[in-house]
Amino acid sequence: MNKVTFPLKSPVVALIGPTAIGKTALSIHLAKEFDFEIISVDSMQVYKYMDIGTAKVTTEEMEGIPHHLIDIVNPDYNFDAVEFERLALQAIGDILSRRKRVLLTGGTGLYLKSLAEGLSHKVPSFPKIRAEIQEKLKQYGSDVLHKELSLIDCISASRIHKNDTHRLVRGLEIYHGTGKTWSQHIKEHEKSKELRFKNFLTIGLTCDRKHLYERIGLRSKIMMEAGFREEVEGLLAMGYDLTNKSMRSIGYSHMTRHLTGEWSLDKTLELLARDTRRYAKRQYTWFNKIENIQWIDKACTQSVPKLIRNHFESSSQ
Repeated sequence: MNKVTFPLKSPVVALIGPTAIGKTALSIHLAKEFDFEIISVDSMQVYKYMDIGTAKVTTEEMEGIPHHLIDIVNPDYNFDAVEFERLALQAIGDILSRRKRVLLTGGTGLYLKSLAEGLSHKVPSFPKIRAEIQEKLKQYGSDVLHKELSLIDCISASRIHKNDTHRLVRGLEIYHGTGKTWSQHIKEHEKSKELRFKNFLTIGLTCDRKHLYERIGLRSKIMMEAGFREEVEGLLAMGYDLTNKSMRSIGYSHMTRHLTGEWSLDKTLELLARDTRRYAKRQYTWFNKIENIQWIDKACTQSVPKLIRNHFESSSQ
């Protein structure tokens, strides 16, 4: 394992954008041209057996380009930004040791921000406290816990939806375990964060919202035709269900509710498209927290290679 020493002088490129924008095809093209290896910046593609619903790049689509942080954990594993940061830094070190170049590709803004600015020093876990809060969640529901978090940490409560029980429990766990709110920890980190990458280029792929929503609708249709129902049936048969963080994600939670008889297929498809559009909006919110993004319209991707080439040239000076 090759450790990354900060500040890293080697140029690193990130290609980000909302779901269904077309990052995969462009990333493969760029990898061929610039001798990149790709690190996935996606909170769902880390999970095995979850391929269709995550639009995971296939072996054929990879065209021989090495990809990292895909299919690395089972669906019952609570993967998070801290673990992503650790594994991504390890992958960067390994790639650079082979004299290859690094391309980060994905749509999880929190993960990219954690890598660029550092989150791994954050608050430790408190299993006993977490278990107590999870029991309270089962007994009283998420509304009660969200109100409790609002009284303790209104900043965190405003950015955590009541149905996001994983982060809701984490916010309360942090407070009861450390005596400080999650937002206080974040504020303290912002003051002390280090410069990690001296030559970091972030390219954001975007397009007109109407066009993006059309692409999202098309992707939902393609998912169903590709066997998404059967994929979720297989996951349920393996024992994975809505108690797992991964199965509560967009698409998997929808299809699970259909398969268990809670929703009709028409309602499932309607809510899947709606919630995917809402997810794309939240992705843009996260992207706006990342500094110095070079936004490129999807229709103008021919300008991306020149942007990267200029970045490499300036990094070598």
